[in-house]
Amino acid sequence: MPILGSIIKSAIEFPSKIPLEKIRRMNPSKQQAITLKKLLSRGQYTALGETYDFGGILKKKDVVSAFRQNVPIHDYNSIHQKWWYRTLNGEAFVSWPGKVKYFALSSGTSEASSKYIPVTADMLKAIKKTSVRQIFSLAKYDLPRDFYERGILMLGGSTHLQYNGTYYEGDLSGITAGNIPFWFQHFYKPGKRISKEREWTTKLEEIIKNAKNWDIGVIVGVPAWLQILMERIISYYNVKTIHDIWPNLSIYVHGGVSFAPYAKTFDKLLAKPLIYIETYLASEGFIAYQSRPGTNAMQLVLDNGLFYEFVPFNDNNFDDEGHIRPEASSITIENVEEGKEYALLLTSCAGAWRYLIGDTIKFTSKALSEIVITGRTKHYLNLCGEHLSQENMNRAIQLLEEQMNIPIPEFTVAGIKHDSMFAHKWYLGTTNDPSTIDVQAIRDRIDQNLKDLNDDYRVERIAAIKEVIVEVLPLHLFYDYMKLQGKEGGQNKFPRVIKNEKLTQWKEYLDKNLKTN
Repeated sequence: MPILGSIIKSAIEFPSKIPLEKIRRMNPSKQQAITLKKLLSRGQYTALGETYDFGGILKKKDVVSAFRQNVPIHDYNSIHQKWWYRTLNGEAFVSWPGKVKYFALSSGTSEASSKYIPVTADMLKAIKKTSVRQIFSLAKYDLPRDFYERGILMLGGSTHLQYNGTYYEGDLSGITAGNIPFWFQHFYKPGKRISKEREWTTKLEEIIKNAKNWDIGVIVGVPAWLQILMERIISYYNVKTIHDIWPNLSIYVHGGVSFAPYAKTFDKLLAKPLIYIETYLASEGFIAYQSRPGTNAMQLVLDNGLFYEFVPFNDNNFDDEGHIRPEASSITIENVEEGKEYALLLTSCAGAWRYLIGDTIKFTSKALSEIVITGRTKHYLNLCGEHLSQENMNRAIQLLEEQMNIPIPEFTVAGIKHDSMFAHKWYLGTTNDPSTIDVQAIRDRIDQNLKDLNDDYRVERIAAIKEVIVEVLPLHLFYDYMKLQGKEGGQNKFPRVIKNEKLTQWKEYLDKNLKTN
């Protein structure tokens, strides 16, 4: 349908002809202040809004300061125990107007059990609006007209949500896919029928069988599961690369986890390079997206139902387990600094108020409000002052892959006691035969890479971190373990740092499965 492609391309390119300073070029601080006032206005007649006097806050001269002084910081446990449990019980007007129909289940990588995040009608509208903005940003990539006629494969959770008589629950990807606009149905794959499938293995099999019938231009999803899907498609059709099946595949839209560890494995599945576009669509909202080529950073969405605060990620604000301290202080967007790490607080049109979502970010450009995700507040190691971030870990593994030409799509790290001091234990998943790999060389490379990347780590390797231990494992053990935990597919990710009960479970699993193998 070349006419459709021309229409869509023209529509997408039209906003790019308007001077940039006229499109969302208002001062970021002012954008955020307007957004907060709208949120407070909508929330003032809820139980939470009345408790914290949103009406009175709106009358203050400095609404932003008054809001931050009157409303406490929440983590999931505190906001759930005081407010969201009432929403789950079907009560309306608790933390947002009306009754909540949907709850997104988080992947549960930070806690032992899944979190129930409210997804309101206003949030679904905001996500759709930001999604359209991201589509418009494709005009900057100079794609041919026929690209806009290709299918878009979105590999996510089931759109057949669980209903308990009060609300629907499922992955955010399943909730949003079940609410896509009518005009998008023509492009959306795998289509309504396959998307409803709850069994992950069955869903993959259905996609594989239909893959050759689709003209896919864009793939969307978590890297680990898309990698598995493409490998299985290539094997099923006995071809060399995914481009033998989808010759027009041009773009991969990813998010939720750093793509760097997967890049080397992905390259082997392709006949030509893809355009990689990162998004920051969390269960709590569509926070940011890559809005231009030539960068790996994402632009914050400042004027669409989300108000941000930034908590400096340091020992003053967080304890060694990554829990926020009661006396933690935050700053707003006008006071952020490039290159510094912040934990993100979110106030949203889904009834989250000063909510710690658990992610850490850095600003790469304050002028453009562009960020990169650096990790999770609880997915870092700080046994003795090494302050090892997920960003450091991802980069160390990426360098290792380049240095030793070994694909390592999955890994996790544990901090453990070693004699009277400490050690880091790395579990690496690879598609290569582990018995052919020089583990000592890998260990030395990781150690040196981290010393080069992180001065605190280099110092503590002399003083307190007495050993670095590496165990190389078949990649399938990581995915088999996730399946065993009921976290196969969708938006589920293997944690980059593993602690406490999860570490015990992981070690027990490995002891059992490595013996049987």
